[in-house]
Amino acid sequence: MPIFSYLAIPTSGAKEILCASLATLPHCEIIPSDNQEVVVLVTDTPDEATEDELQKSLKNLQSLQSLSLAFGYDDKKKKGR
Repeated sequence: MPIFSYLAIPTSGAKEILCASLATLPHCEIIPSDNQEVVVLVTDTPDEATEDELQKSLKNLQSLQSLSLAFGYDDKKKKGR
């Protein structure tokens, strides 16, 4: 179950469009900033394949200028431990 949080920077003037686009994606929670052009995005996917598909969807968003990883966690069990 990969869990990641990001700072999502919209293209100029596209914060509302970015929020609306992110809201349509599964496994995403968005927290828009009240006073800055930035959105906090938290993703929680059930497996790596779903995470890969979500990453592809995020890369295709025209209203997204940049996505900076702030935190990442994956509960995969370590082999041999």
